Amino acid sequence: MNDIIRRIERQSGVPNLSEILAERIKPTDLQSLLLEVYRRRVRNRNPSSVLSDYASNSFTHPSQCDPKRFLEWEQIAFSCLPEGFQPIEISPVAPLGSVTRLTSISQDWILTTIRNVEVIADPTNILAIECALRRQNLTKSKPSDATSIRLACSQRVIRTQRFQSRDAQQHFRLFSLCSAGRDTGNLGFEINATTEHIGFYLRALRDFLGPTIRLRAKVINLSKESRGEAIFQAAIEKLKRKFKDVKISQDKSKADAIGYYRHLRFHVYASPTSEPETELVDGGDTDWTQKLLSNAKERLVTSGIGVERLCLKFKSN
Repeated sequence: MNDIIRRIERQSGVPNLSEILAERIKPTDLQSLLLEVYRRRVRNRNPSSVLSDYASNSFTHPSQCDPKRFLEWEQIAFSCLPEGFQPIEISPVAPLGSVTRLTSISQDWILTTIRNVEVIADPTNILAIECALRRQNLTKSKPSDATSIRLACSQRVIRTQRFQSRDAQQHFRLFSLCSAGRDTGNLGFEINATTEHIGFYLRALRDFLGPTIRLRAKVINLSKESRGEAIFQAAIEKLKRKFKDVKISQDKSKADAIGYYRHLRFHVYASPTSEPETELVDGGDTDWTQKLLSNAKERLVTSGIGVERLCLKFKSN
């Protein structure tokens, strides 16, 4: 318990207040209580306070990016989706714990609401949950069903952590892919899905940015084992042949998983000829559908591109 919580409990005269709210009150009752609390708080606010908060609160500032540029990217991105990918429009909120219970990310970084849901902080988590639900339906009648689910979405997200950069925004747009299926052995599913994702981003970025922007992809092998090495090398060579103007490098690092990537991770970068490159894409394989379905045979590859960063850094092609 931190000092702020101790102070609140002391000043309120209710010992163990946080424990009572978190553990002794049913979620629906807590929701009712907090709704009443905020109903009373809002009743005491005036329009000038709303205007002042809008001006000062970084969560409410509009995006700095021209929405027409977003539309240009989305038209290209959705048209470049590989066969079998289904675009979906996800809700702006998700079940409580959608990020924290699948990853090592703290709930402090998530905008939690009083209705026992949270505002989307990363669409890949929600795509993973949707994939798990669809995989669950497939395997009800046939447990070994290996049908892959491929989803894509464009979503504005909000994150509550404090960013170091002054240019960082609390809310921004991400375009994400998610591929879910069943283990095919030797990391075959993970490698094939990863290269499919990379291929999509390279095609879409080339069409969006034009031929003068340099693109680079890096694939990181996080696995401690040598299984799948032949498939991995063949997939990389296939990418190199298909995208001859793109530098595609390989790396092997055990300390580059940011807490949830398992065997593979990749990045895609872009740069004008004479300027430093910008990282735009991050992706890799996770165990999220394994956790959601309690099935070690489930496989998942997720990825996303920072559309805000893309459109602000490269304003025209």
